[in-house]
Amino acid sequence: MADGHPVVVVGAGPVGLAAAAELAERGVPVLVLERGAAAGAAVREWGHVRLFSAWRELVDPAAARLLASAGWTRPADERYPTGAEWAGSYLAPLAAALGERVRFGAEVVGVSRQGRDRVVDAERAGLPFTVRVRRAGGAEERISARAVVDASGTWGAPNPLGADGLPALGEAAAADRISYRVPDLADPAVRARYAGRRTAVAGSGHSALTALVALARLAEEEPGTRVLWVLRRGEVGDAFGGGAADQLAARGALGERARQAVRAGQVEVVAGFRTAEARAGSGGVVLVDDTGRALDPVHEVLALTGFRPELSWLSEIRLGLDPALQAPVALAPLIDPNTHSCGTVYPHGAAELAHPEPGFYLAGMKSYGRAPTFLALTGFEQVRSIAAAIDGDHEAAAQVELVLPETGVCSGPGLADDAPAAAVTAGGCCGGGGPEPVELVRPGAAAPR
Repeated sequence: MADGHPVVVVGAGPVGLAAAAELAERGVPVLVLERGAAAGAAVREWGHVRLFSAWRELVDPAAARLLASAGWTRPADERYPTGAEWAGSYLAPLAAALGERVRFGAEVVGVSRQGRDRVVDAERAGLPFTVRVRRAGGAEERISARAVVDASGTWGAPNPLGADGLPALGEAAAADRISYRVPDLADPAVRARYAGRRTAVAGSGHSALTALVALARLAEEEPGTRVLWVLRRGEVGDAFGGGAADQLAARGALGERARQAVRAGQVEVVAGFRTAEARAGSGGVVLVDDTGRALDPVHEVLALTGFRPELSWLSEIRLGLDPALQAPVALAPLIDPNTHSCGTVYPHGAAELAHPEPGFYLAGMKSYGRAPTFLALTGFEQVRSIAAAIDGDHEAAAQVELVLPETGVCSGPGLADDAPAAAVTAGGCCGGGGPEPVELVRPGAAAPR
């Protein structure tokens, strides 16, 4: 019955393509559906940003074996690629090596069981999935699938500016002044939008820190540039991360640069501010918190407050999600950011990622729901286990091993700018027996070799 159909993987990003490589290595038919025009479409949108992880942590083992057979030259393990380099030097060749198993311009708009809506129990588990696909140009088709791995990520669903999880009052009306992405200040048009102007950055994760550091440098180069850091928390606290003790050196360097920018007065901190309203006017945008406190007008707002999973097209699938994180029920307690950093996330695989709908899995960033502590290494181990489970190799699926670099916080991409060298503690994931310098470069500059 369902066994005669391919496994459908949604998304040709790092985790989706890794899932395909793992399944292909096991001889399991697989089809990757990607709505973008190229592999790593979302990664390319933040291609100017450098990752925290070095190449050694950014290549799935099964993918490496497949690429090696195609004559791929692996980048140096110790280098830190930008998103554009990750997509161009790894994801694109991997998609090419997978060949016809990957389809671009194919947007998945719905998944269900063949002939069964969400309510019907009869013979449900033995039926294939029906994957509804919209092709470029609007034509639709149905594809039958043995299993479905949703690795579509969360990039398309950023959290709103409003502190209560809903869009702030006036947020839609001020949309032309609000961005939800780290700006590429190497782009002259983007640079002109922020140079000599006042910008508010909302958020306390590493995307926010990346933007703060980039804007602080812009302030050094462009008179009149001002940066306001808007925090919900009452004080900065541990938002700068682990610094030199961070086992991901690039992540530690980012936090240190942000700390220096604040100390130097290049970034003004407004703490304890829970945005409730964005009032757009001729003088800019006025942010107002839930107590009625209003800030001075700003020209631009960067709402870098994280992402959430898009679940509407899974409405006919029986999902088992934690009510707070929107992550699989068994996984949620392992990744709860109130308790864990990425360095304390326990190994997990198919068992924790399964849902009441047999054969359906969330993988990659989407599996983490609203938790911000995801690393590529986690996704690679997830899909290795899922592929084994789909192939019936339950022993391999259960043998999940994962060692992650420790820190207090670890979400988001890394610094896209020059930064001072950062030391790594001995024995850390980025260093062998002592300190190791890590160079970070400005967008558009040559990467370190």
